[in-house]
Amino acid sequence: MKIPRANIRNFSIVAHIDHGKSTLADRILEHTGAVTKREMKEQLLDDMALERERGITIKARAVTMNYKIDGEVYELNLIDTPGHVDFQYEVSRSLACCEGALLLVDAFQGVEAQTVANAYAAFDQNLAVVPVINKIDLKHARPDEVAEEMEQTLAIDADDIVKVSAKEGIGIDALLRKVVEIVPAPDGDEQNKLQAMVFDSHYDEFRGAITYVRVMNGTIKKGQKIRFLRRGSNHDVLELGQFAPGQRPCEELRAGQVGYLICNIKSLDLVHIGDTVGIPGPKAAEPLEGYKAPKRMVYCGLYPSDGQDFSELRDALEKLAINDPSFEFEPESSDALGFGFRCGFLGLLHMEIIQQRLEQESDVDLVQTAPNVTYELTLKTGDVVEIHRPQEVPDSGAIEEFRQPIVRVNLIMPADYVGPIIKLCQERGGIQQNTEYL
Repeated sequence: MKIPRANIRNFSIVAHIDHGKSTLADRILEHTGAVTKREMKEQLLDDMALERERGITIKARAVTMNYKIDGEVYELNLIDTPGHVDFQYEVSRSLACCEGALLLVDAFQGVEAQTVANAYAAFDQNLAVVPVINKIDLKHARPDEVAEEMEQTLAIDADDIVKVSAKEGIGIDALLRKVVEIVPAPDGDEQNKLQAMVFDSHYDEFRGAITYVRVMNGTIKKGQKIRFLRRGSNHDVLELGQFAPGQRPCEELRAGQVGYLICNIKSLDLVHIGDTVGIPGPKAAEPLEGYKAPKRMVYCGLYPSDGQDFSELRDALEKLAINDPSFEFEPESSDALGFGFRCGFLGLLHMEIIQQRLEQESDVDLVQTAPNVTYELTLKTGDVVEIHRPQEVPDSGAIEEFRQPIVRVNLIMPADYVGPIIKLCQERGGIQQNTEYL
């Protein structure tokens, strides 16, 4: 069925960790008939073993659903995102492919840190935000108070909030109607030159790189030749399709749609997150802006416990990098541990997840060095250098100034807490005060 672009809705679910994103995604899939009750299982979109083991979302997932309202069929493209701050880069990539976002808040926990961060990320990208209060079935739920929190903290009109229970399936139909009503149809024209954003990918041993795209303009058809405009490589489209939630092949992807491409790409350095898929030749469209590169905050060394596994570890890191570009690695050596890699991560949880994925998915035993952050040194010669590992630190006599990372923090709290917190911060080393009372 060819659904007109005016009936396509692309949206993400964003929230603080454990506020119920994956459960809400399950209920939406069930309500739209994308999966049957027999096929249904908890955290359906969290298909990575570590996600199910830990009960958290690590990778964003895309799924296409058809939803019928008042005789009209709408194509809903949902991108489920992580909630933990270490995976904020996954959220930013997902939001760039959407026109709307469901901002989910727990009816008991209320507005928390990542609620605020994700809300402002959605506002910055001019997305239509649908505010949702989840878990209204809880015995200790306080939806009216939480609605007031959202109104005061995020300037969201309490009358616009949809109240649901993802666990019990309460309010799901009203929520989907709100999505159709509030989230605009995607821009773009299927007759224009092809521009498709690469927002994710994963590597399949038998089929090569599977590239996730959001088509901004034009149409991609099975069998046509495409070009990664920034990387400069040409490929034939062997298969394309949408996630429903498994791979569902189709003949074409049009402007506004989200799907996948299989081009028999075996070389791992050919697919880059943020690249643009276009047509080869001088008539190709301009590349899209892409994504801002993530800033790694934590570094550690990863070494194979058996030195003979160095090449296996390198191959495993390369495969993982195509699926998660938010970590980086480079070769290094140690007198005690031999040859390994220096890896950069977004945070400690991200580091732990990467290590476990390497051990479980690639069957490589690892030795991990103690994590550290990047330091900045001003030398007496006037040079400024970044230090990533202890052995890079020069003699103390050559150092003028040693700088460690600092963070700018915004604290949102009731007015009664302002005085005690300022006092505590001043006792712990000073504070720059800029207080606004709501």
